[in-house]
Amino acid sequence: MRRRTTRLLVATVLIAVAPALVGAAPAAAQRPGTATAPPVTWSDCDDGYQCATVAAPLDYDQPRGRQISLSLIKDPATDPANRIGTLFVNFGGPGASGVERLRARGRWEWLFSPELRARFDLVSWDTRGVGRSSAVRCFGTEAEQQEFFSTIPAFPVGASEERAFYAAAEDLGRRCRDRNGDLLDHLSSADTARDLDLLRRAVGDSHLNYFGLSYGTYVGATYANLFPDRVRALVLDGALDFIGNATGHGINGLTKPIDTRQDVPRGIAETFDQFLRRCAAAGAAKCAFAAGGDPRTKFAELTARARQRPVVVDGESWSYTSIISTVNDNLPRPLWWADLAVQLERLYNAPQTATLGARAARPTPGEEYLANNTEAFYATNCADSIVPGNTAIYSRLGASEERRVPYFGPIGVFDYMPCAKWPARNTDRYLGPWDRWTAAPILVVNNRYDPSTPWHGARDATAELARGRLFTIEGAGHTGMFVPSTCGERVKREYLFTGALPAPGVVCAADDDPFA
Repeated sequence: MRRRTTRLLVATVLIAVAPALVGAAPAAAQRPGTATAPPVTWSDCDDGYQCATVAAPLDYDQPRGRQISLSLIKDPATDPANRIGTLFVNFGGPGASGVERLRARGRWEWLFSPELRARFDLVSWDTRGVGRSSAVRCFGTEAEQQEFFSTIPAFPVGASEERAFYAAAEDLGRRCRDRNGDLLDHLSSADTARDLDLLRRAVGDSHLNYFGLSYGTYVGATYANLFPDRVRALVLDGALDFIGNATGHGINGLTKPIDTRQDVPRGIAETFDQFLRRCAAAGAAKCAFAAGGDPRTKFAELTARARQRPVVVDGESWSYTSIISTVNDNLPRPLWWADLAVQLERLYNAPQTATLGARAARPTPGEEYLANNTEAFYATNCADSIVPGNTAIYSRLGASEERRVPYFGPIGVFDYMPCAKWPARNTDRYLGPWDRWTAAPILVVNNRYDPSTPWHGARDATAELARGRLFTIEGAGHTGMFVPSTCGERVKREYLFTGALPAPGVVCAADDDPFA
């Protein structure tokens, strides 16, 4: 998904924001001018991977105008005699480095089996605005970047926090505009889909093979509708609701923030319910938070106490917001659930009064930084979607969503807040339609309980596509990247090999028990 996750047990400190409702939606952009496919010169970059940098138009309306750079990585097919082609992989975000993620995860066998790697070159890239490609950076140094985000909670509680939250969101937009100029106007997923078609042509493939995870499903669906005749096989794993992401459904869609109208909080709550149920079933020997009582009751008691005053453990203060956001951050990876249970138990058993420790040291000032996940997250999402611009809407929904989905409702309201006042306007973004007839059918995959891209959103996404089929993994967590399923990988692999969809109703189980 899309949602930024922090390391285990580190409270989220990034702002959450969303694209802005500013007038009518621009007409759906189809195919601006055709850019010449650039040459790709691969060079070795350790461990068998190959890397390259290619040029792409900043603005596809002016394909021979100003160019930006795209950084690529390839893991060549291990059986070149039987190679099918290139499988382009987008690991999600937006904002995460595809180059670094393919290097780190390209040989996870439950994600890319040896059989799959034999038949395809795996290629990923830092999408425009990200990492080693032409990137959006809104701060001079990493120290300045981290200082800014460290002061902002995942979501505000109360009018005073809301005012500060809205001001910080608007300040972020100003900083990004001041430092990035017109790059900010050309960072939509439609621009990335056009880059993807440029890369497809550059590697010599006549049709696209693609594996998109989380936000990468939105890029894939955008490509499928901009270039429907060029689709060979698309796997969309952890799917966004495409209409919900762009505009929302019906006349009231535009009056809600992105994750509220996609009902992401419901997906978080359903996955957290799985955490609590499985923790209780595992018992204290395997899940620390099951010790001495029902985990659901203990969590209610813990959060009620944190609403009154922060809980302090080992000199670190945990507010209500930081506890909720930490749970949310760790639900996508079941591998982290046992450690999350340990931390919740520590918080639950913390004394009523404790001494705060010294504030952690900030990074020292330095050169321009590489990791720009958060800036790129907003720069792309704010370009893609239309959202309310009136902060009063967010304040009102923050309260009502808390009642509708306890604990997690406000996350969906405030997750994209900077987009309400985002200072860029992308005239070539794609807002639909999403049902153009593609040259081949599309496989949509989703875990039954996914906190970031809920199953109900994948069901809606599949219905929005002209030729989509939903395939379900009976597991909890975010995408096949974090929920290994040998059965599920085999189904995805066979579709990529043959183009044949699994039979309707076929499901696969996840391999692991989080509390085994």
